[in-house]
Amino acid sequence: MTYIQPKELKLSILDLATMYNGETATEALRNSTELVQLADRLGYTRYWFAEHHNTKFQISTSPDLLSAHAAAVTKNIRVGSGGIMLPNHSPLKVAENFSILEGLHPGRIDLGIGRAPGTDGLTALALRRSREAVTQYDFPEQLNELLSFLTHEFPAGHPFSNITASPDNELIPDIYMLGSSDGGMQFAAQKGLGFVFAAHISPRLAIPMLRAYRENFKPSRFMPEPKSILAIIVVTAETDEEAEYLAGPGLLQWTRWGTGEFKMGPPTLEEACTHVYAPAEQAVLAENRARFVIGSVENVEKQLRQLAEDAMVDEIMILNMLTEKTTRHKSYELLANAFTLSSTK
Repeated sequence: MTYIQPKELKLSILDLATMYNGETATEALRNSTELVQLADRLGYTRYWFAEHHNTKFQISTSPDLLSAHAAAVTKNIRVGSGGIMLPNHSPLKVAENFSILEGLHPGRIDLGIGRAPGTDGLTALALRRSREAVTQYDFPEQLNELLSFLTHEFPAGHPFSNITASPDNELIPDIYMLGSSDGGMQFAAQKGLGFVFAAHISPRLAIPMLRAYRENFKPSRFMPEPKSILAIIVVTAETDEEAEYLAGPGLLQWTRWGTGEFKMGPPTLEEACTHVYAPAEQAVLAENRARFVIGSVENVEKQLRQLAEDAMVDEIMILNMLTEKTTRHKSYELLANAFTLSSTK
């Protein structure tokens, strides 16, 4: 398939609703509200909420509810899930919820689907209420059911064929598979869905998987042409030095995760600035650099454009992990100006 890189590169945002600097859950949700409204004004393409459970420092448990709220307080930006972790949910209920969202906000809803639970095994059991559901891998069946509920097109003789998720089979959001390996890519390509690769999780696989998706994509009712997005952590400021300073907490947090420390909260700027990395931590820190794009807005723009060209995508989804609301907003404003988003929306 011949791919021509579009002149304009779209930017979007991934939000984990993280509680930084001792914030309450209510404050974190208010910050997400303010950020999606800013992104809407700046011309960002879409704003997605992740799904995580049993975490002390994130309140992104329900991306469908967060999407409903975000859509209600914005005007143009697409909103959705990045993603709904389908093993935790009934495909029928997901179809019902997102059909309603599409009906309330036509043409603005995205359903990003993940294959992982987004949590630990015990919490997955509490979510699903069945040990069999936790141990049995039936994602392909779940995905088929979800797509059939949305389209009203079950195979002949299917036991669910007379169940209606929505009285209108046109209320279908744009559907994307999430991935950090080849599994999500294969589902997206074979089912004719969009594909988003988490380069912040598997940076070295991002380009080959995104290119493979385009090469193997089969058109469908959901998408006639391939639509792919690269997701990565981006920290930008007016200078490289400032960006490195602001990226400190995110780099330290990923280092802690890489050395098995999962219970500590997000580091503050002061903690990150004064932290002395042990030799083992230094190796993890060096490895984690590939998850980030850090620098002045001029340098970041060049890197993102090169990444998009190499991965054959026309959209980058950004997670920035900035702990301060002021610098978080400033980072997104700098990028919007660099990519002239407002004038191309």
